Amino acid sequence: MQIYDELVARGLIAQVTDEEEIKTLINEGKATFYIGFDPTADSLHVGHFMALCLMKRLQMAGNKPVVLLGGGTGYIGDPSGRTDLRKMLTPETIQHNCECFKKQMERFIDFGEGGAIAVNNADWLLKLNYIEVLREVGACFSVNNMLRAECYKQRMEKGLSFLEFNYMIMQSYDFYHLYKEYGCNMQFGGDDQWSNMLGGTELIRKKLGKDAYAMTITLLMNSEGKKMGKTANGAVWLDANKTSPFEFFQYWRNVGDQDVLKCIRMLTFLPLEEIDAMDSWEGAKLNEAKEILAYELTKMVHGEEEAQKAKTASHALFAGGGDDSNMPTTEFEADMLSDGKINIMDAMVACKLAASKSEARRLVTQGGVFVNDEKVAAIDFALTQDMLKDGVKIRKGKKTFHKAVLK
Repeated sequence: MQIYDELVARGLIAQVTDEEEIKTLINEGKATFYIGFDPTADSLHVGHFMALCLMKRLQMAGNKPVVLLGGGTGYIGDPSGRTDLRKMLTPETIQHNCECFKKQMERFIDFGEGGAIAVNNADWLLKLNYIEVLREVGACFSVNNMLRAECYKQRMEKGLSFLEFNYMIMQSYDFYHLYKEYGCNMQFGGDDQWSNMLGGTELIRKKLGKDAYAMTITLLMNSEGKKMGKTANGAVWLDANKTSPFEFFQYWRNVGDQDVLKCIRMLTFLPLEEIDAMDSWEGAKLNEAKEILAYELTKMVHGEEEAQKAKTASHALFAGGGDDSNMPTTEFEADMLSDGKINIMDAMVACKLAASKSEARRLVTQGGVFVNDEKVAAIDFALTQDMLKDGVKIRKGKKTFHKAVLK
């Protein structure tokens, strides 16, 4: 099976502008393609995972990835999928986040000689003259068409700032610049980026003529990827200091039955024949599939040794064993205790098992919190100093474990 057909079979392709041309370029290894990453945090999260896996697949097939770090567009903020204005980041924070992204991407993408290249759109966007942009780029865009784009329509009722309104123009200019400077003939993005991506293709054609060769393709990357990237208490990060390998493993081990095979197809590099054989799996076999998913992705992000540790720890916990050496742990300072104890709701917030005390209260009253495998029966339950000295295992529901210890 050729690479384009494999991407389709794995459920990665949502829309394309010219399927035959794109298919030919990709299958022949002649695509120079880019995917953009805006540095909104100091770590990538699993919502970026699909894009990274896609780049790796295409690079393995001989195509050339261009990683576009949004050091310039990060000054504006993408309104896509947002109901509010993004937090404005300082230039120093944006640059730091870009450096963190690049370091993490090196686990997935080969940046060696003749391999992928990483560029930062701050290098060209921050140098642009406002009047020049209005005359040379702005004239190519119809405001009416822009307002019909989904990324803007969903913000019109709550308010769309003029700053964000410029994002489509900046992203389109990125493709135009990469086409001219690097021969980039293809752009990839999530399905919520379709309007922005078409803007880039049209800009190239209007500025360089109808024969300009630029393609667009979108994936089920953001609708699926961003959904996968979130938990009740925030994002699942690729940085081990923000989401431990054990937590990362457990996140994938706990995906819904309806999602596990879809995730295996989209995100792992297991052969499709092997995955197709799992289609009939049910019950306990689905749990086996979840463990395969968790192990493969943890190995990809954190290495085989950490993946094996996480798997072993997971087995020990679910089998009622005592190995908690790889369990996520929060150390409590003595001044966090009052009269030698801390209420279970405060402890859960400190351990990030609940986003607030009200959420922790709800979990306790619903019978979903356990301390050392004993159900917490009342909201006035407290962890004592002596308990914390020995280490306390807190469980939320059936599958989320955390250890609390006194520092």
